[in-house]
Amino acid sequence: MNGVLDDTLLADPAELAARDTTGVLRAAATAGAQVRSALHTAGDAGLDRLRGHRPRALVLLHRPGVSGVVADLVGALLGDRCPVPVVPAERVPGWIGPLDVVVAHTADPADHELAESVAVAVHRGAEVVLSAPDAGPVAQAGAGRARLVEPRIPLPEGLGFAQALTVALVAVAELDLLPGMRSEELPARLDALADALDAEAERCQPGHEPFVNPAKSLALRLAERTPLLWGVDPAAAAVARHGALALATHAGVVAHADTLAQAGTLAGLRVAVDLSERGGGDIFHDPFDDPAPGGDAPPPRLVLLGTGEEDPQSVSRRVLGREWPNADLAHPVDEVPRGTRDAALLRAGVLALRADIAAVYLGLATGATLIT
Repeated sequence: MNGVLDDTLLADPAELAARDTTGVLRAAATAGAQVRSALHTAGDAGLDRLRGHRPRALVLLHRPGVSGVVADLVGALLGDRCPVPVVPAERVPGWIGPLDVVVAHTADPADHELAESVAVAVHRGAEVVLSAPDAGPVAQAGAGRARLVEPRIPLPEGLGFAQALTVALVAVAELDLLPGMRSEELPARLDALADALDAEAERCQPGHEPFVNPAKSLALRLAERTPLLWGVDPAAAAVARHGALALATHAGVVAHADTLAQAGTLAGLRVAVDLSERGGGDIFHDPFDDPAPGGDAPPPRLVLLGTGEEDPQSVSRRVLGREWPNADLAHPVDEVPRGTRDAALLRAGVLALRADIAAVYLGLATGATLIT
Protein backbone atom coordinates (compact mmCIF):
# COMPACT_ATOMS: atom_id res chain seq x y z
CA MET A 1 0.00 0.00 0.00
CA ASN A 2 1.35 3.47 -0.84
CA GLY A 3 0.19 5.25 2.30
CA VAL A 4 -1.44 5.08 5.69
CA LEU A 5 -5.23 5.20 5.83
CA ASP A 6 -6.78 8.60 6.50
CA ASP A 7 -9.94 7.31 8.17
CA THR A 8 -11.39 10.81 8.54
CA LEU A 9 -11.58 11.03 4.75
CA LEU A 10 -14.07 8.17 4.60
CA ALA A 11 -16.53 10.29 6.60
CA ASP A 12 -16.10 13.28 4.27
CA PRO A 13 -18.12 12.85 1.04
CA ALA A 14 -16.87 16.16 -0.39
CA GLU A 15 -13.21 15.18 -0.01
CA LEU A 16 -13.89 11.72 -1.42
CA ALA A 17 -15.49 13.34 -4.46
CA ALA A 18 -12.54 15.71 -4.82
CA ARG A 19 -10.08 12.81 -4.78
CA ASP A 20 -12.16 10.66 -7.12
CA THR A 21 -11.13 12.65 -10.17
CA THR A 22 -11.88 9.83 -12.62
CA GLY A 23 -15.34 9.04 -11.21
CA VAL A 24 -14.54 5.47 -10.16
CA LEU A 25 -17.01 5.54 -7.25
CA ARG A 26 -19.82 6.66 -9.54
CA ALA A 27 -18.85 4.02 -12.09
CA ALA A 28 -18.86 1.25 -9.47
CA ALA A 29 -22.39 2.24 -8.49
CA THR A 30 -23.62 1.46 -12.03
CA ALA A 31 -23.48 -2.32 -11.46
CA GLY A 32 -27.27 -2.62 -11.49
CA ALA A 33 -27.46 -0.54 -14.65
CA GLN A 34 -24.79 -2.77 -16.20
CA VAL A 35 -27.03 -5.80 -15.64
CA ARG A 36 -30.05 -4.16 -17.27
CA SER A 37 -28.03 -2.78 -20.17
CA ALA A 38 -26.28 -6.10 -20.83
CA LEU A 39 -29.59 -7.99 -20.75
CA HIS A 40 -31.04 -5.63 -23.36
CA THR A 41 -27.90 -5.73 -25.53
CA ALA A 42 -27.76 -9.53 -25.34
CA GLY A 43 -31.23 -9.59 -26.85
CA ASP A 44 -30.07 -7.32 -29.67
CA ALA A 45 -27.11 -9.64 -30.26
CA GLY A 46 -29.43 -12.61 -30.77
CA LEU A 47 -28.48 -14.73 -27.76
CA ASP A 48 -32.07 -15.94 -27.67
CA ARG A 49 -31.27 -17.93 -30.82
CA LEU A 50 -29.18 -20.25 -28.63
CA ARG A 51 -32.43 -21.50 -27.10
CA GLY A 52 -32.94 -25.22 -27.61
CA HIS A 53 -29.31 -25.86 -28.50
CA ARG A 54 -27.63 -28.52 -26.34
CA PRO A 55 -23.85 -28.15 -26.73
CA ARG A 56 -21.34 -30.95 -26.49
CA ALA A 57 -19.31 -28.71 -24.14
CA LEU A 58 -19.43 -25.18 -22.71
CA VAL A 59 -16.04 -23.45 -22.84
CA LEU A 60 -15.61 -20.46 -20.50
CA LEU A 61 -12.54 -18.48 -21.51
CA HIS A 62 -10.36 -16.87 -18.84
CA ARG A 63 -8.78 -13.66 -20.04
CA PRO A 64 -7.07 -10.84 -18.09
CA GLY A 65 -9.37 -8.71 -15.94
CA VAL A 66 -12.71 -9.82 -14.52
CA SER A 67 -13.23 -12.56 -17.10
CA GLY A 68 -11.64 -15.33 -15.04
CA VAL A 69 -13.58 -14.72 -11.85
CA VAL A 70 -16.84 -14.41 -13.80
CA ALA A 71 -16.11 -17.76 -15.45
CA ASP A 72 -15.37 -19.26 -12.02
CA LEU A 73 -18.61 -17.89 -10.60
CA VAL A 74 -20.71 -19.12 -13.52
CA GLY A 75 -19.07 -22.53 -13.22
CA ALA A 76 -19.88 -22.58 -9.52
CA LEU A 77 -23.51 -21.63 -10.17
CA LEU A 78 -23.81 -24.36 -12.82
CA GLY A 79 -22.34 -26.86 -10.36
CA ASP A 80 -22.39 -30.61 -10.79
CA ARG A 81 -25.98 -30.54 -12.06
CA CYS A 82 -24.94 -29.02 -15.38
CA PRO A 83 -25.87 -31.55 -18.11
CA VAL A 84 -22.79 -30.82 -20.26
CA PRO A 85 -19.07 -30.53 -19.47
CA VAL A 86 -17.95 -27.03 -18.42
CA VAL A 87 -14.39 -26.34 -19.56
CA PRO A 88 -12.48 -23.33 -18.20
CA ALA A 89 -9.57 -22.39 -20.48
CA GLU A 90 -7.35 -19.47 -21.43
CA ARG A 91 -7.55 -20.41 -25.13
CA VAL A 92 -10.06 -22.52 -27.02
CA PRO A 93 -9.16 -26.23 -26.81
CA GLY A 94 -7.81 -28.02 -29.86
CA TRP A 95 -10.97 -30.13 -30.09
CA ILE A 96 -13.35 -27.16 -30.42
CA GLY A 97 -15.99 -27.79 -33.06
CA PRO A 98 -19.53 -27.08 -34.30
CA LEU A 99 -21.20 -28.80 -31.33
CA ASP A 100 -19.56 -26.53 -28.74
CA VAL A 101 -20.33 -23.11 -27.25
CA VAL A 102 -17.62 -20.63 -26.24
CA VAL A 103 -18.32 -17.71 -23.86
CA ALA A 104 -15.71 -14.98 -23.49
CA HIS A 105 -15.38 -11.47 -22.07
CA THR A 106 -12.71 -8.83 -22.42
CA ALA A 107 -12.39 -5.11 -21.86
CA ASP A 108 -9.34 -5.08 -24.12
CA PRO A 109 -10.34 -4.84 -27.79
CA ALA A 110 -6.74 -5.70 -28.78
CA ASP A 111 -6.41 -8.97 -26.82
CA HIS A 112 -4.63 -10.84 -29.61
CA GLU A 113 -4.73 -14.25 -27.92
CA LEU A 114 -8.49 -13.95 -27.50
CA ALA A 115 -8.82 -12.77 -31.10
CA GLU A 116 -6.99 -15.90 -32.22
CA SER A 117 -9.25 -18.10 -30.09
CA VAL A 118 -12.38 -16.44 -31.45
CA ALA A 119 -11.13 -16.84 -35.02
CA VAL A 120 -10.41 -20.55 -34.49
CA ALA A 121 -13.76 -21.19 -32.79
CA VAL A 122 -15.89 -19.50 -35.45
CA HIS A 123 -13.85 -21.08 -38.25
CA ARG A 124 -14.62 -24.51 -36.81
CA GLY A 125 -18.30 -23.73 -36.50
CA ALA A 126 -18.60 -23.29 -32.71
CA GLU A 127 -21.15 -20.87 -31.26
CA VAL A 128 -19.24 -17.92 -29.76
CA VAL A 129 -20.77 -15.48 -27.29
CA LEU A 130 -18.45 -12.52 -26.96
CA SER A 131 -18.75 -9.64 -24.49
CA ALA A 132 -16.30 -7.07 -25.82
CA PRO A 133 -15.97 -3.62 -27.42
CA ASP A 134 -17.19 -3.57 -31.01
CA ALA A 135 -13.91 -2.31 -32.48
CA GLY A 136 -10.47 -3.90 -32.61
CA PRO A 137 -8.99 -7.32 -33.38
CA VAL A 138 -11.26 -9.25 -30.98
CA ALA A 139 -14.50 -8.00 -32.53
CA GLN A 140 -13.05 -8.32 -36.04
CA ALA A 141 -12.11 -11.95 -35.40
CA GLY A 142 -15.75 -12.82 -34.83
CA ALA A 143 -17.31 -10.37 -37.24
CA GLY A 144 -20.58 -11.67 -38.60
CA ARG A 145 -20.21 -15.04 -36.86
CA ALA A 146 -19.76 -14.42 -33.12
CA ARG A 147 -22.67 -13.11 -31.08
CA LEU A 148 -21.09 -9.84 -29.95
CA VAL A 149 -22.53 -8.10 -26.89
CA GLU A 150 -21.00 -4.65 -26.72
CA PRO A 151 -20.81 -2.92 -23.30
CA ARG A 152 -22.89 0.26 -23.48
CA ILE A 153 -21.77 1.81 -20.16
CA PRO A 154 -18.21 3.23 -20.21
CA LEU A 155 -16.27 1.86 -17.25
CA PRO A 156 -12.80 2.32 -15.73
CA GLU A 157 -10.46 -0.64 -15.59
CA GLY A 158 -11.66 -3.51 -13.41
CA LEU A 159 -15.32 -2.52 -13.06
CA GLY A 160 -17.02 -4.69 -15.71
CA PHE A 161 -17.92 -7.60 -13.44
CA ALA A 162 -21.69 -7.12 -13.61
CA GLN A 163 -21.65 -6.66 -17.39
CA ALA A 164 -19.58 -9.80 -17.99
CA LEU A 165 -21.59 -11.87 -15.52
CA THR A 166 -24.90 -10.90 -17.11
CA VAL A 167 -23.84 -11.89 -20.61
CA ALA A 168 -22.54 -15.25 -19.39
CA LEU A 169 -25.74 -15.88 -17.41
CA VAL A 170 -27.92 -15.06 -20.42
CA ALA A 171 -25.92 -17.50 -22.53
CA VAL A 172 -26.13 -20.43 -20.10
CA ALA A 173 -29.80 -19.75 -19.36
CA GLU A 174 -30.70 -19.68 -23.06
CA LEU A 175 -28.86 -23.01 -23.41
CA ASP A 176 -30.99 -24.32 -20.51
CA LEU A 177 -27.89 -25.19 -18.50
CA LEU A 178 -28.53 -23.12 -15.36
CA PRO A 179 -30.33 -25.24 -12.75
CA GLY A 180 -33.78 -23.93 -11.94
CA MET A 181 -33.67 -20.99 -14.37
CA ARG A 182 -35.59 -21.23 -17.63
CA SER A 183 -34.85 -18.73 -20.37
CA GLU A 184 -38.32 -17.14 -20.25
CA GLU A 185 -37.77 -16.38 -16.55
CA LEU A 186 -34.42 -14.74 -17.17
CA PRO A 187 -35.47 -11.06 -17.44
CA ALA A 188 -37.27 -11.10 -14.08
CA ARG A 189 -34.48 -13.03 -12.37
CA LEU A 190 -31.77 -10.68 -13.68
CA ASP A 191 -33.91 -7.68 -12.77
CA ALA A 192 -33.83 -8.98 -9.19
CA LEU A 193 -30.02 -9.10 -9.42
CA ALA A 194 -29.97 -5.53 -10.71
CA ASP A 195 -32.22 -4.43 -7.83
CA ALA A 196 -29.92 -6.13 -5.30
CA LEU A 197 -26.91 -4.35 -6.79
CA ASP A 198 -28.73 -1.01 -6.77
CA ALA A 199 -29.58 -1.52 -3.09
CA GLU A 200 -25.94 -2.36 -2.27
CA ALA A 201 -24.72 0.71 -4.16
CA GLU A 202 -27.14 2.84 -2.12
CA ARG A 203 -25.89 1.33 1.17
CA CYS A 204 -22.30 2.00 0.11
CA GLN A 205 -22.71 5.51 -1.26
CA PRO A 206 -20.22 8.18 -0.08
CA GLY A 207 -22.75 10.12 2.00
CA HIS A 208 -23.26 7.23 4.43
CA GLU A 209 -21.06 7.06 7.53
CA PRO A 210 -18.73 4.06 7.86
CA PHE A 211 -20.79 2.43 10.61
CA VAL A 212 -23.78 2.07 8.25
CA ASN A 213 -21.79 1.72 5.03
CA PRO A 214 -20.58 -1.87 4.52
CA ALA A 215 -17.96 -0.92 1.91
CA LYS A 216 -16.42 1.80 4.09
CA SER A 217 -16.51 -0.55 7.07
CA LEU A 218 -14.72 -3.23 5.05
CA ALA A 219 -12.11 -0.72 3.85
CA LEU A 220 -11.39 0.27 7.47
CA ARG A 221 -11.08 -3.36 8.52
CA LEU A 222 -8.65 -4.18 5.70
CA ALA A 223 -6.52 -1.05 6.04
CA GLU A 224 -2.89 -1.74 6.97
CA ARG A 225 -3.61 -5.47 7.02
CA THR A 226 -2.94 -8.37 4.71
CA PRO A 227 -6.42 -9.46 3.58
CA LEU A 228 -7.13 -13.19 3.60
CA LEU A 229 -10.33 -13.72 1.62
CA TRP A 230 -11.51 -17.30 2.05
CA GLY A 231 -14.70 -18.51 0.36
CA VAL A 232 -16.64 -21.19 2.20
CA ASP A 233 -18.48 -22.32 -0.96
CA PRO A 234 -17.48 -22.36 -4.65
CA ALA A 235 -19.38 -19.18 -5.57
CA ALA A 236 -17.94 -17.35 -2.56
CA ALA A 237 -14.44 -18.50 -3.51
CA ALA A 238 -14.92 -16.93 -6.95
CA VAL A 239 -16.04 -13.69 -5.29
CA ALA A 240 -13.00 -13.86 -2.99
CA ARG A 241 -10.76 -13.96 -6.04
CA HIS A 242 -12.66 -10.98 -7.43
CA GLY A 243 -12.06 -9.15 -4.15
CA ALA A 244 -8.32 -9.75 -4.41
CA LEU A 245 -8.40 -8.46 -7.99
CA ALA A 246 -10.32 -5.36 -6.91
CA LEU A 247 -7.92 -4.60 -4.05
CA ALA A 248 -4.92 -4.90 -6.38
CA THR A 249 -6.57 -2.77 -9.09
CA HIS A 250 -7.99 0.06 -7.01
CA ALA A 251 -5.90 0.11 -3.83
CA GLY A 252 -2.57 -1.49 -4.65
CA VAL A 253 -3.18 -4.09 -1.94
CA VAL A 254 -1.97 -7.68 -2.25
CA ALA A 255 -4.53 -10.15 -0.84
CA HIS A 256 -4.73 -13.92 -0.56
CA ALA A 257 -7.92 -15.46 -1.94
CA ASP A 258 -8.82 -19.14 -1.90
CA THR A 259 -11.39 -21.70 -0.90
CA LEU A 260 -11.70 -22.30 2.84
CA ALA A 261 -10.82 -25.98 2.38
CA GLN A 262 -7.59 -25.19 0.53
CA ALA A 263 -6.61 -22.22 2.68
CA GLY A 264 -7.11 -24.31 5.81
CA THR A 265 -4.25 -26.56 4.69
CA LEU A 266 -1.74 -23.66 4.59
CA ALA A 267 0.01 -23.99 7.94
CA GLY A 268 1.83 -20.67 7.76
CA LEU A 269 -1.34 -18.68 7.21
CA ARG A 270 -3.14 -20.59 9.96
CA VAL A 271 -0.37 -19.70 12.41
CA ALA A 272 -0.35 -16.06 11.27
CA VAL A 273 -4.10 -15.76 11.80
CA ASP A 274 -3.91 -17.42 15.22
CA LEU A 275 -1.04 -15.16 16.33
CA SER A 276 -2.91 -12.09 15.11
CA GLU A 277 -6.06 -13.16 16.98
CA ARG A 278 -4.13 -13.74 20.21
CA GLY A 279 -1.94 -10.65 19.91
CA GLY A 280 -3.80 -7.56 18.89
CA GLY A 281 -0.67 -5.41 18.70
CA ASP A 282 0.38 -2.36 20.65
CA ILE A 283 -2.53 -0.01 21.22
CA PHE A 284 -0.06 2.91 21.50
CA HIS A 285 1.61 2.16 18.16
CA ASP A 286 1.54 5.19 15.81
CA PRO A 287 2.22 4.19 12.19
CA PHE A 288 3.23 7.78 11.36
CA ASP A 289 5.87 8.14 14.11
CA ASP A 290 6.89 4.48 14.39
CA PRO A 291 6.47 2.76 11.02
CA ALA A 292 6.91 -0.96 10.78
CA PRO A 293 10.25 -2.17 9.44
CA GLY A 294 10.32 -2.51 5.69
CA GLY A 295 10.50 -6.28 5.81
CA ASP A 296 7.54 -6.74 8.15
CA ALA A 297 4.30 -7.76 6.48
CA PRO A 298 1.08 -6.21 7.80
CA PRO A 299 -0.83 -8.57 10.10
CA PRO A 300 -3.54 -10.64 8.43
CA ARG A 301 -7.25 -9.86 8.42
CA LEU A 302 -9.32 -12.97 7.77
CA VAL A 303 -12.62 -12.54 5.96
CA LEU A 304 -14.84 -15.60 5.50
CA LEU A 305 -17.16 -15.15 2.54
CA GLY A 306 -20.32 -17.18 2.02
CA THR A 307 -23.12 -17.17 -0.53
CA GLY A 308 -25.03 -20.23 0.69
CA GLU A 309 -27.57 -20.68 3.46
CA GLU A 310 -25.15 -22.03 6.08
CA ASP A 311 -23.23 -19.69 8.39
CA PRO A 312 -19.53 -19.50 7.39
CA GLN A 313 -18.37 -20.47 10.89
CA SER A 314 -20.57 -23.56 10.73
CA VAL A 315 -19.02 -24.46 7.39
CA SER A 316 -15.58 -24.03 8.91
CA ARG A 317 -16.44 -26.36 11.80
CA ARG A 318 -17.69 -28.96 9.35
CA VAL A 319 -14.84 -28.66 6.84
CA LEU A 320 -11.84 -27.87 9.05
CA GLY A 321 -13.03 -28.92 12.48
CA ARG A 322 -12.49 -25.42 13.88
CA GLU A 323 -13.84 -21.88 13.91
CA TRP A 324 -12.09 -18.56 13.44
CA PRO A 325 -13.50 -16.49 16.34
CA ASN A 326 -12.17 -13.11 15.19
CA ALA A 327 -12.76 -13.52 11.47
CA ASP A 328 -14.92 -11.01 9.67
CA LEU A 329 -17.98 -12.68 8.13
CA ALA A 330 -19.13 -11.57 4.69
CA HIS A 331 -22.39 -13.47 4.44
CA PRO A 332 -25.13 -11.03 3.36
CA VAL A 333 -28.18 -12.87 4.68
CA ASP A 334 -29.66 -9.59 5.93
CA GLU A 335 -29.49 -8.12 2.44
CA VAL A 336 -30.55 -11.39 0.75
CA PRO A 337 -32.57 -13.38 3.31
CA ARG A 338 -32.36 -17.14 3.55
CA GLY A 339 -34.80 -18.87 1.24
CA THR A 340 -34.66 -16.11 -1.39
CA ARG A 341 -34.80 -17.33 -4.97
CA ASP A 342 -31.34 -17.27 -6.61
CA ALA A 343 -29.86 -16.36 -3.23
CA ALA A 344 -26.34 -17.55 -4.08
CA LEU A 345 -26.26 -15.43 -7.24
CA LEU A 346 -27.66 -12.37 -5.49
CA ARG A 347 -25.26 -12.68 -2.55
CA ALA A 348 -22.33 -13.17 -4.90
CA GLY A 349 -23.27 -10.01 -6.78
CA VAL A 350 -23.67 -8.02 -3.57
CA LEU A 351 -20.30 -9.18 -2.22
CA ALA A 352 -18.49 -8.53 -5.51
CA LEU A 353 -19.85 -4.99 -5.68
CA ARG A 354 -19.02 -4.39 -2.00
CA ALA A 355 -15.45 -5.51 -2.67
CA ASP A 356 -15.17 -3.15 -5.64
CA ILE A 357 -16.41 -0.12 -3.70
CA ALA A 358 -14.38 -0.97 -0.58
CA ALA A 359 -11.24 -1.24 -2.70
CA VAL A 360 -11.94 2.16 -4.28
CA TYR A 361 -12.52 3.73 -0.85
CA LEU A 362 -9.30 2.18 0.44
CA GLY A 363 -7.33 3.44 -2.53
CA LEU A 364 -8.72 6.95 -2.17
CA ALA A 365 -8.15 7.07 1.60
CA THR A 366 -4.55 5.84 1.41
CA GLY A 367 -3.54 7.75 -1.68
CA ALA A 368 -2.75 4.47 -3.41
CA THR A 369 -4.92 5.20 -6.44
CA LEU A 370 -3.49 7.37 -9.19
CA ILE A 371 -4.96 10.85 -8.81
CA THR A 372 -4.82 12.95 -11.93
